[in-house]
Amino acid sequence: MKDADPDEANTNEFNPLVPRPIDRPTVLPPGGAIDPGQGDVAKIFAAPSDPADWPAWRADLTTWRDEARRRLRYSGAAYEDPRTRWASRAYAVAQVWLWDERLFDHAEQRFTVDAFLESIAGQGGLDGLVLWHAYPVIGIDDRNQFDFYRDVPGLAGLVEEFHERGLRVFVDYNPWDTGTRRTGRDDAAELAALVAELGVDGVFLDTLKEGDAKLTRALTGAEPPQVLEGESRVPNQRVEDHLLSWAQWFADSEAPGVQRAHWYERRHMMHSIRRWNRDHSGELQSAWMNGTGILVWDAVFGVWVGWNRRDEATLRRMLRVQRAAHGILTAGEWSPLEGATPEAMTAGVHVSRWTENGVTLWTLVNRGERDWLGDPLAAALPAGGRRYDVTAGTPVTGAVTVPGRGVTGVLELAPGAEEPAWLAGLLREAAADPGSSDAAFPAREAVRVVPAPSESAGAPSDALRVEAGPRRLEVTYRRRETGFYQGAPYVEEWKPLPPRLHDGRRETLDIEIRRPVAVAAREVSVGEFRAFLDDTGYEPLASGRFLCGGGEAEAPATGVSLEDARAYAAWAGARLPDEFEWQLAAARPGFRRRRPAVWNWTESEHSDGVTRFAMLKGGADHRSEGSDWYTDGGVRDETFSLKFLLPGLGLERSSSIGFRIAWDLGDHR
Repeated sequence: MKDADPDEANTNEFNPLVPRPIDRPTVLPPGGAIDPGQGDVAKIFAAPSDPADWPAWRADLTTWRDEARRRLRYSGAAYEDPRTRWASRAYAVAQVWLWDERLFDHAEQRFTVDAFLESIAGQGGLDGLVLWHAYPVIGIDDRNQFDFYRDVPGLAGLVEEFHERGLRVFVDYNPWDTGTRRTGRDDAAELAALVAELGVDGVFLDTLKEGDAKLTRALTGAEPPQVLEGESRVPNQRVEDHLLSWAQWFADSEAPGVQRAHWYERRHMMHSIRRWNRDHSGELQSAWMNGTGILVWDAVFGVWVGWNRRDEATLRRMLRVQRAAHGILTAGEWSPLEGATPEAMTAGVHVSRWTENGVTLWTLVNRGERDWLGDPLAAALPAGGRRYDVTAGTPVTGAVTVPGRGVTGVLELAPGAEEPAWLAGLLREAAADPGSSDAAFPAREAVRVVPAPSESAGAPSDALRVEAGPRRLEVTYRRRETGFYQGAPYVEEWKPLPPRLHDGRRETLDIEIRRPVAVAAREVSVGEFRAFLDDTGYEPLASGRFLCGGGEAEAPATGVSLEDARAYAAWAGARLPDEFEWQLAAARPGFRRRRPAVWNWTESEHSDGVTRFAMLKGGADHRSEGSDWYTDGGVRDETFSLKFLLPGLGLERSSSIGFRIAWDLGDHR
């Protein structure tokens, strides 16, 4: 049996707001000798608490790195390949739901690349993005993760649009997707074919630290070679062929420590992220002091977790400098925690030094909440030398400001050193940036789309009447990363795992039925939907998978989008019931399900301006087995609701989703 992964250890025994032992930084013993089973997978090497120990610690770090490279016969050849060298410059990568409303216009059913990039410009711009596509809707039917890419019309063109704007594009690989449609090829072959079809640059390895040998060979051997990025701490053995990795769930020491994989190979780009945080200052400071990057993730699988203005301003300050001074950060001499005055350190201001060819970049962080003003550098400026605050865009003549929970960069030119060609432009841009100290969470509300009343009150005699008025309803759901109606399921938490993740939840909602309504006793059938098509010649805006043509006449009509269902309902003088009307009707005698059982669309569309979703009711006979990451399957009782993120271009159509209709009634019935 495979050894248990310590990163997946149950979190219920710990305070979720406190890092688990596995998340905490590793103490490097004096002399740098550490068991490879611990050292080769450490997240961060902790800085000693006593600054007097820092010089010896720096020497120990070098000793450890030299020994590990010799033992593992490290070559670094993959980082020399000009086709993949871009990875070391990918300082900002975003995780983006393919159907994010900033990127996809649901009304017009088209992608809007420039609108998306403009909407996130305050974050400092991207170097790449992961186009997340299947989870959390995969499992609703038999479509596999590759179908959820291949069924998107024009996806290769979207990739090319990002390329034209200078961004690299990743697809994501879900190794846990084993219970959906099989293709006859293994995942390595499918991925190799997919990246060639779409023309992407890399593959994000969801839930994996590293790809297995077969997958890695297939992807790094593709043309061009694919850059691989794991979701957590990549071991030293795989730094050789995994050029990027997430620094996710990494806790730092009080004085910033050293990210192990990046110290081992300076060109290995890491992306710090804690997805449920509303305060990202810790990740930003760790990345700044290590010369590494950030994963920008402001909408986690349908949940808005937007960055505050202060952290966005910090990210902008960092990225401008990192992109300009990339050569110093990857090839210069890096001396962690060297150069601060005692006064600065006492105030929680820490400094690291990066030097190449007479140019020194001092990276500073302020662990305190308030701005610190002073001269943070212990070394006197040599006669003829020059210093610039490259994060504020000003010459340094004495004191500098290090923002509370923020970062500052000071560039020093040795006497006679040539000014970098990029410096003047960097200073101009930095000086023009107003920055921000606003740490308030930029909340969004998911607003319900309220439909017009139905045009006819001609409900059939077997329809189930739901009276108007207030109700208190008990609603159940499975707590997933999608959350429920509003807010995040986890806030400022470390890694949530079962049973806190994917547990069954129960809420009591106070709702209002605004007018009496009659809900159809059964779903619309295939025969009924075909009659609608024949009568109207209806053609959807996005065709995609249009599955209604199959099945017996009395089977439920499936393969219809929410808009298709609305169009049918309007033709019938009706509308869709909302999820509460559906639930109240389902609790009454006479409510029936066609066979096979399918989820029902409801008039419950919501949007927070970034994510669009609807609630599905009823459950389905289909259930994708083999992973808790699949969406919910099986027939459910009337209380259960599934928050279903709405894809576009026809991908919301499913063989497992049908609908029933409802009629608004007068009080006389």
